[in-house]
Amino acid sequence: MKLWSEKNNTENWVYQHTTSDRAFDEKLAPFDILGSIAHLTMLRKCNFVRAKEFEVMKGELIKLYNESLKEDFNIPQDVEDIHSYVELCLTNRLGKVGKKLHTARSRNDQVLLDIKLYVRNEIENIVEQMDGLFHKLMELSRKYEYTFMPGYTHGQVAMPSSFGLWFSAYAEQMAEDLIEFHSAFQLANMNPLGSGSGYGSTFDIDREITTSLLGFDSMHFNVVGAQLSRGKTEILTANALAFLATTLSRFANDCCLFLSQNFGFISLSEDVTTGSSIMPHKKNPDVFELLRADFNRLKALPNEIFMYTTNLTTGYSRDFQLTKHSLFPAIDNFKASLLTFTKALDHIQVNEQLIEDKRYREVFSVNKIKHYTEEGMPFREAYHKVSSEINEGTYSPDYKMSSNTIGNIGNMCFDGIENKYEHYRKKFSFRKISKSFQELREI
Repeated sequence: MKLWSEKNNTENWVYQHTTSDRAFDEKLAPFDILGSIAHLTMLRKCNFVRAKEFEVMKGELIKLYNESLKEDFNIPQDVEDIHSYVELCLTNRLGKVGKKLHTARSRNDQVLLDIKLYVRNEIENIVEQMDGLFHKLMELSRKYEYTFMPGYTHGQVAMPSSFGLWFSAYAEQMAEDLIEFHSAFQLANMNPLGSGSGYGSTFDIDREITTSLLGFDSMHFNVVGAQLSRGKTEILTANALAFLATTLSRFANDCCLFLSQNFGFISLSEDVTTGSSIMPHKKNPDVFELLRADFNRLKALPNEIFMYTTNLTTGYSRDFQLTKHSLFPAIDNFKASLLTFTKALDHIQVNEQLIEDKRYREVFSVNKIKHYTEEGMPFREAYHKVSSEINEGTYSPDYKMSSNTIGNIGNMCFDGIENKYEHYRKKFSFRKISKSFQELREI
């Protein structure tokens, strides 16, 4: 069913192919309706609808919004998209007054608005999940601040490290990954409504009203530029997912390696490992292996969306529809993986006796070099002296692990890492958006 055209003879196979994202539109339903409430409010203030018309239309839109939040909400098969469905519902319930909703609006600026509202909301959901994972990592960092683990370079035992240093390294990386999410959030937080099909509106509307009502920090001022932002919003969001995925895939890979018997740095409780159909001794870290694969798969997402938008001319093209097919499932999978990752951390058990393992004696050679330099020996001579001791079998380790240098064991700057995280976390205007949405839903 098409409200936007008198043409009814489109071949069925064409219709089926071009409306293949109905399930994704259902995810956009609450945001499309909130956008419609804001648009309707603006139409009333600009005198395109009467006061009584506004009241009954807003009342029905709020009812429809509540319906859209239910699990059984769906767009009928004979309705093309969520935009048509909202207008159709209003028309069926209120008569011809419902047909006024689309005044001064195009499906192009509607879907662009919906995606921006959806992305803003999903970034908030992901950041809230990041909070839990970040604080869990910091909790483990403090608990194992001085618990020895060897550090590696080139896959070889290198320097003394600690589990506290390992956990907090990934916590700080997460803090810095917030920068990418904020970049995506900033672009999603610009109002495109009022740009119409990409060339503005012949109606004298007030775009500042909808910008304020929907909690946007700004708008895309140029109406052509607003449409050009489609694709970029999705790409920046995909980039943010890929950045955090890079952090977490490396951490998952560490876990897989450190769980092996040859390392034995950490272990998992039996209830979160899997077994073998032939080897009864096996306790496999499948959860971390699958997390590693899930996160690595996300690294291809930005390029995938880039390719949809390659070599497109100014203005809207239907190619953009496919960005939903890639981004929406990726976000759902990412949130599920974050939840799993946070739960898995609760089951990690640290080997606190690694420092007693003779294989790691030479890790502390740098401490002997420091000892000799403190006695006045030039660094290069001290280096060769310790090297000779190791080769001659006379080396004895100095197990000191603490240092006053910023970022080292003994001065890990946990407060600084937490402050960094909070600094970037506070840049998101989630509360402002929540308040705006609450006010929109009030009669």
